[in-house]
Amino acid sequence: MRELFRKIKAFCKKRREDIRQRTYWVRKWEVTWKNTLVTAAILCMVTAVAWIYHRLSAGTVNIVMFYTIALIFIPRFTEGYVPGIVAAMVSVGCVNYLFTYPYFQWDFMRESYPITFVCMLLIAITVSAVTSYTKEQSRVLAAQEKQLMEAEKEKMRANLLRAVSHDLRTPLTGIIGASSAYLENGACLSEEKKRSMVEHIGEDANWLLNMVENLLTVTRIRGDLTGVNKTEEAAEEVVYEAVSRAKKRNPGIQVRVSVPDELLMLPMDAVLIGQVLINLMENAYFHARSDQPMDVYLYRKEEEAVFGVRDYGIGIPPARLDTIFDGEAMEGSGNSDSYRGMGIGLSICKTIVTAHGGRIMAHNHDRGAEISFTLPMG
Repeated sequence: MRELFRKIKAFCKKRREDIRQRTYWVRKWEVTWKNTLVTAAILCMVTAVAWIYHRLSAGTVNIVMFYTIALIFIPRFTEGYVPGIVAAMVSVGCVNYLFTYPYFQWDFMRESYPITFVCMLLIAITVSAVTSYTKEQSRVLAAQEKQLMEAEKEKMRANLLRAVSHDLRTPLTGIIGASSAYLENGACLSEEKKRSMVEHIGEDANWLLNMVENLLTVTRIRGDLTGVNKTEEAAEEVVYEAVSRAKKRNPGIQVRVSVPDELLMLPMDAVLIGQVLINLMENAYFHARSDQPMDVYLYRKEEEAVFGVRDYGIGIPPARLDTIFDGEAMEGSGNSDSYRGMGIGLSICKTIVTAHGGRIMAHNHDRGAEISFTLPMG
């Protein structure tokens, strides 16, 4: 049996190697054909233009310039050094055979031809080398950017998992504990106590529901950033709708709204941007520890629209300002709302705003905290 497994493994390895080799040669064949067709097409086009020009004005110097331009373009649309070198040789031959007297005869004995040949060959090699180096650098930069994006995704995923473990475990424990206490000691509890326990269970359940909605949103956007469906929306209406929904979900929220007189039409997903505003308002409501109304504002700044939520509470810990949008869970502080971590909600806000091509910022002011984000006008 072990021998059979060994043979199967060897066979599979050989098949993978054969497929790899076949792919390599197919790729090489495709590149060769592409180089040949592109080089031939450019040379034929330049020769046709040079022929028309030659019929109108018998001058060889400008004909050489036509082919020099071709030697600049050929390496741009081909791969490797060979197409440029071959094109240089063909160009010299065309100039000599088609556009130099005696026409349609080879004559390489003139003094200028070795210089012309060497110059055109140097141009081809230099341009090919520079173009190939530029293409290689572009591939390297693209690969590095892809690696950075993957690393960022892994970091965000790890932060989200940490935030989930923090923000889900505590409310679930509260729901289980309250429901168990209600079932076991219901006969001994007053109606007021029972109502209070049920209200806490409802609050925790609503919080978990909102968190699940956020997680589903960020999963969809991070899976495909192009999946954001943007339509022209009135920013003012999005703000008022978000405020209305936030008050419905949390009746204790107090908000002062400030919007410009002009109508701002922005390309956006109104539901997602509304969710960002709701997250920011709920974040201020649960963490500011203030009985003063928060400010929700909108205004235009050059080619961007600026949305923001300003509270008048304890502010954001300075150590967290640089990482507050990374999805890291905030440690509880012992109060009844300590499980309502800012990590997930603000991470979702950053993901949504970034998917819209905007920026999100957080800072403290003299009397509290302020979080704002921008969206491009067009």
